[in-house]
Amino acid sequence: MFGHHDGMPSQHSAYVPNALLGRLVGLRLYSVEFVMDYVQLRFNGPTKDMPVLNCDVLPVVETPAGLIASGQLGYADALRAFIPGHVVATLEETGRGLRIEFDEGTICLHPKANEVPGPEIALLSGFTDGRWMCWRPGEECFEDLA
Repeated sequence: MFGHHDGMPSQHSAYVPNALLGRLVGLRLYSVEFVMDYVQLRFNGPTKDMPVLNCDVLPVVETPAGLIASGQLGYADALRAFIPGHVVATLEETGRGLRIEFDEGTICLHPKANEVPGPEIALLSGFTDGRWMCWRPGEECFEDLA
């Protein structure tokens, strides 16, 4: 069974912020899928890893022109515009949440406490080594949402 923190097999492993999310750097976003009340971001690259980031909280798109949030005109187009871009950087930090940066902008996940619809904010999986990570309010980079 895999543990919560960084998807390590042992629950005694130390959590390292951005270690797993950082593995997206260099990968290409090839799919944005809207599923009922969440969105899936799918990545691929030169390895057999096929990471999927399930966002239970809909991300905000940060562009040079400004922020575009769910419900705003052009939101879906703004997310899809990152396809087929490659991830150039990631950030996982308390107070800023998760950030996936592309040349054209950034996908940001840092909801307000009242915007979290359930127990999870996001889940990253799909790595061949079985590692995964689930981000929840009050934990890791979302400890400010406790």
